[in-house]
Amino acid sequence: MDIIVPLLVVIATILAMEVVAWSSHKYIMHGWGWGWHRDHHEPHDNLLEKNDLYGIVGAVMSISMFMWGWPVVAGEYAWPMATWIGVGILGYGIIYTLIHDGLVHQRYFKFVPKKGYAKRLVQAHKLHHATVGKEGGVSFGFLFAQDPAKLKAELRRQRESGTAELRESAGL
Repeated sequence: MDIIVPLLVVIATILAMEVVAWSSHKYIMHGWGWGWHRDHHEPHDNLLEKNDLYGIVGAVMSISMFMWGWPVVAGEYAWPMATWIGVGILGYGIIYTLIHDGLVHQRYFKFVPKKGYAKRLVQAHKLHHATVGKEGGVSFGFLFAQDPAKLKAELRRQRESGTAELRESAGL
């Protein structure tokens, strides 16, 4: 029974991190933080990207929570629940790395899903990369993917309104 609350905190933190990731991706990475994110949207042969610096930001958030939860570091100000928030942030980082960097961009392994939700995640993120530059775009989250048909319709609307420039390879 002692594990239920920490487990719920970890799960809630992972879900909350998807909201944080979506909003920071849309408003920071495709806004004032485009300098770090740009190379992620451009073809290259580099092992690392400036965009990987955002992973370090996530790691700092997780480590900060671990430190706040640890009495050796935080002393009397330690908040034990912060440790479980740190675990949730770490868990999200692992999931993100496996799904986004591994499955979608195939940086660590080669596997192309042929059906199911994994295929939908890959399709949604490929549609995110259909735009040229930081303007417009769809599918800013990483774990929850909208229907690709709806995303394609939104991209066509953005192209027609002049909100976004689409890559030729997008086929839209």
